[in-house]
Order: sequence, then structure tokens, then C-alpha cells
Amino acid sequence: MSPANLTNLEPAALHRWLSIIGIGEDGIEGMSAMAREFVQSAAVVFGGARHLALAAPIIRGIPRPWAVPFDQSMAEVLKLRGRAVCVLASGDPFLHGVGSLLSHQVTSQETLVIPAPSAFSLAASRLLWSLPRAVLLSLCGRPLDLIRPHLHPGAQILALTSNHRAPMELARLLCEIGFGRSQLTVLESLAGPRERIRTRRADRFDLEGIDPLNTVAIEVTAAAGARILPRAAGLADELFDHDGQMTKREIRALSLSALAPRRGELLWDVGAGAGSVAIEWMLTDTSLNAIAIEQRSDRAARVRRNAVAFGVPHLELIEGPAPAALHGLAPPDAVFIGGGATEPGVIDAAQAALRPAGRLVVNSVTLETEGVLLKCQSRCGGSLTRIAISRAAPIGGEDARMRGWRPAMPVVQWTWVKR
Repeated sequence: MSPANLTNLEPAALHRWLSIIGIGEDGIEGMSAMAREFVQSAAVVFGGARHLALAAPIIRGIPRPWAVPFDQSMAEVLKLRGRAVCVLASGDPFLHGVGSLLSHQVTSQETLVIPAPSAFSLAASRLLWSLPRAVLLSLCGRPLDLIRPHLHPGAQILALTSNHRAPMELARLLCEIGFGRSQLTVLESLAGPRERIRTRRADRFDLEGIDPLNTVAIEVTAAAGARILPRAAGLADELFDHDGQMTKREIRALSLSALAPRRGELLWDVGAGAGSVAIEWMLTDTSLNAIAIEQRSDRAARVRRNAVAFGVPHLELIEGPAPAALHGLAPPDAVFIGGGATEPGVIDAAQAALRPAGRLVVNSVTLETEGVLLKCQSRCGGSLTRIAISRAAPIGGEDARMRGWRPAMPVVQWTWVKR
């Protein structure tokens, strides 16, 4: 760097070997003078092929395109620690960008970051949308089904995609689940010379020649009967594909309350049935993960279908009987046992695997399982709760004019916290 620019940097920045520079489709014209200086002074410049081409006029060091697999490139960057290295990233490097990956390997004392406007910021400025009100999603290399939980009437969604087919596929998905009247705006190559913005309704989507570099803005409109996933725990049973073997709505809401999900935690759902508890756990927050354990192959297939339909296709599924199927799994922060609690070793394995302060919730509808839970509570402590639900139903046949309370089988719930 030139002496003039060096004097503008804080002292710690003078010793930073790694610079992460955001670049947009406007290339070096959109870079600040300081960002250009870091690119020019770098001995090695890493980036995608598109980024390296955009910055080519000012690269004086060795251009190094990202390798496949990407982890190999991370290792190459770290091998050059101490030399002047520059990493080019799309827009804001810490918004679904390479900066987030590098941050696990380097410190702020050795790194200087100069971001450019993100695709989200550029799209919001074109549409006059408020970013805090919008849902921001990255669908780059990820299932489009991730959009499902965010489809609420009036919602504004900005989604990054990774190819030219994604906008059409999104439109098709919206039509399939009752959101065909939603408006899609495809914003291509924002801030570059090929920028283009076009709008269509999902059920009338006919755009062609879409640039692979695109962001899709969705203004959600729901038709009658659209599949809207409420935010509260205890989703309607009919939303799930099930054979009757699942934790019912009211019991599920109470079970999730007892499981007490916290950001970044992992749940084991043992005897998953339809996967309803694991799915609702993951819907609570995008940082949450779950492993569903189900021994029957037909029910395991239902778990997979439900996970996609609820927009959590990354739910991990282990097909096999507990406790054998639990061996080698990542330690959980919470365990729910909805079936199989009478199998020898299942509860013991769950208790042993739980992290400190982890929660175990076991539900029982049979006297045999209730007996097991009474012994567990006597030996280990925790709390026992008996839950009884009754629903109004006709008395005396379908044409009956009178109704009465028809009780469901009571559920005994044991909750235990690992100290």
C-alpha cells in the first residue's frame, strides 16, 4: 500500500496479512480506493472465477480460483498466513459469504474486511423494501423447500438462488401449495451492466433467459386452503402425513414446552413416528437441528416426506431400533421418547448421551410404560405430569343432535434435567 493510505489505517491493521474484500457486479468501479489498494498489494488473490475476472485489471499478485472441494481452498489460504493475501467475496462477505467460513480459522487481529453492498441490500433498494421486515434466505445450493415455513400472507421474502432455473421452480412450488397469486420479482446481475428486473405472478410465470446470478423477491399472497404453517407449537394433526402413530397436537405442544428448545441445540426424537416433534422443534428456530430415530421403514418414509413438506428437509433420519441406533450420534441437548421407552436400555442411553443441563421428555399412554416412568422418577427425580384431553363429539351416531365429551387416552409425561 502507498504511504498515504497506510497512515489512514489503525495500527493493528498494518499487521493484518489477510484482507477480505467485497466485490459487486460493478467490479473495480464500485470499490473504494482502500479496497483496490488491498487487491493490488496482495501476493495472492483468492476468489471465484467471476470475482477474479471482475478484479483482473488491478490484480498484480497470483490469482487463485477456489478449488473443489472448497475446504481445500481454505487450507491453501491458511498456509499463506503471514503473507499479503486477499480474498474476494460477493458483496458482504459475512452475509451467506466466505467471510463466515474464514472467521472460524482466523482472528480479527489478523484480518481486515471491506464489504460491498449485499444482494439483499441492492434488491431492497430497488424495491423500496425494509430489510428488517423482509425474510432473507439463501437458497444457493440448498433445497427450495426451505422457503415453506416463511410463506405467510403479506410476507416479503428475498431469496438468493444459484442458477437460472430456480425462479421457475420457486413459482411452481408456490402454485402447488396454494400461493400461486404471489408476485415474484427476479432481479438479475444487480449493480452490473447486465442488471435486469422483471415481475410475474407465480401462476403466470413465463420468464426466460434468466441470468444464473439472480435474487428472487416474493410478495406472498395465499389462496383459500393454502398450506400456511403457524408459528405456535402444536400444529394441526392433519398437516402431517401419518398413520395415527404420532404425538397429537395438544400433547405435542406441551412436550415441546417441556423440551424447552434453545438456540443452536440438537434434539433426538426417539420413536419418531411421523416426525412431528422433531419437525416442530426445528421450526422453532433456524439454528435448531434434530435427529429422528424410527425403526419402521414405512414410518421413516413418512418422516422424510413430512420434513420436506414443512420446509426442514435437512432433518437427519436414522432408521433402526433404539438403543442400538443411538450409538455414535452427536450428543443431544434434548431427547424426546415418544415410543419404545419400555425397551431395555433406551432411557439409560438417552440419559447418558445428554449434555449437561440437557432435557429428557418421555411420554406414556400404556400402563407398562407408565410403570417404567414411575420407577425412573423415583430413582432419578424429575417431574411427572398426567395430561387428559377431551373433545366434543356427537352422541348416538352421526345424525345425533346431542354432543358430549369424548376423552382421549391420558398421557403420562416424565421430564428430567441432567445436572
